[in-house]
Amino acid sequence: MAKPLVAVVGRPNVGKSTFFNKIAGRRIAIVEDTPGVTRDRVYADCEWQNHTFTLIDTGGIDPNSTDPLLRQMRYQAEIAMETCDVILFFTDGREGLTADDENVADLLRKSGKPVLLVVNKIDSPKMLNDVYEFCNLGMGDPIGVSSINMLNFGDLLDEIVKRFPHIDEEDEDTVKPVEIAVVGKPNVGKSSLVNRILGEDRVMVSDIAGTTRDAIDTRFTDNGEDFVIIDTAGIRRKRAIEYQSLERFSVVRSLAAIDRCDVAILLLDAQQGVTEQDTKIAGYIDEQGKAAIIAVNKWDALDKDTGTLEQYTKDVRQNLKFMEYAPILYISALTGQRVNRVMPAVREAYQQYARRVTTGLLNDVLTDAQAAFQAPSMSGRRLKIYYAAQTGTKPPVFSFFINDEKLMHFSYERYLENQLRKAFGFEGTPIRFELREKKKDED
Repeated sequence: MAKPLVAVVGRPNVGKSTFFNKIAGRRIAIVEDTPGVTRDRVYADCEWQNHTFTLIDTGGIDPNSTDPLLRQMRYQAEIAMETCDVILFFTDGREGLTADDENVADLLRKSGKPVLLVVNKIDSPKMLNDVYEFCNLGMGDPIGVSSINMLNFGDLLDEIVKRFPHIDEEDEDTVKPVEIAVVGKPNVGKSSLVNRILGEDRVMVSDIAGTTRDAIDTRFTDNGEDFVIIDTAGIRRKRAIEYQSLERFSVVRSLAAIDRCDVAILLLDAQQGVTEQDTKIAGYIDEQGKAAIIAVNKWDALDKDTGTLEQYTKDVRQNLKFMEYAPILYISALTGQRVNRVMPAVREAYQQYARRVTTGLLNDVLTDAQAAFQAPSMSGRRLKIYYAAQTGTKPPVFSFFINDEKLMHFSYERYLENQLRKAFGFEGTPIRFELREKKKDED
């Protein structure tokens, strides 16, 4: 389940970024008294009372400005409002209700989203009566806060989480479809691949980079099994995203799609090879512990000769060493070439992602592995693995009970991972090791 998105909006210089920084727990957004300092949406994952959510800071909305920068900032904020789950409408209690506040309120009413009216800069309890003026906006009961000294933050956060989308317990108990996120740089053919898999044009396709601005979920059935496929916006390098573009929030949604998916299809452009940005996206998939498939698209457009496939595979593996577990498919979303191999690969990757190994069989493999390649030693002490157990799935997690964590060298950990993969497969999924020290008298 994706984290709820909470957008902080309002006219310039009402203290949105100060609030954002306090909630996020670190200084992320720039804070100044100059209107327009926050040009792009900035986001951070937050938690309150066991509820996790993503908080988005936006630039100030100046509804009547003709300044190109301020107009773009307004456009950015409008995108945030369209895609978030809860809106925090910030106003300035010191300055009082203004005409711009009323104009912003008109925009928020059109969004149809839950809105919390927040009156900021109420820096002492004596000022709480100043909030009632804002009842004239007709946006519900205002909540007075102080972003400087965090006055009433707890009450505000309580109200925020009350407005998150409700999840029925019955729905939680039902079997959920496997979620597939198609991710990659802009214009690599993500929407075309989604349409090929679905067998119909369910997603808008264009050769203009950035056509898909939000993550689009489509439920479908393949061989009697339910899946959800998520078409995402292209993820560019940070420095390639200009402040006036709409991509900042699209990137948030794309990363959120990876967060909630079971299997990520990383789509590469055959003509471009593995780029720096591809490597970063792959790294995020691996960090989040998601099953993965690497699909090289536009393979039909590449000039090929003897050995092209082998050399290309070697280059992909070299650039994405940390994702050696991911199968590589060479496809053409345009012509449909080998697209029929994608869903079988997804199904296999998910099965490995959710696989569980019995403790007895696991320890038999580890015993053989240690006999074949002696564990490392340091300062006269040798690593001892007493036993191991699988303690999690999605991805598979293995807990190793050992004598000293310092003795587990990275190279030996990689060796053990390779032995587990050789014995059990786990193709398409990362696996995680947890080291737990267990002292013994004979050590």
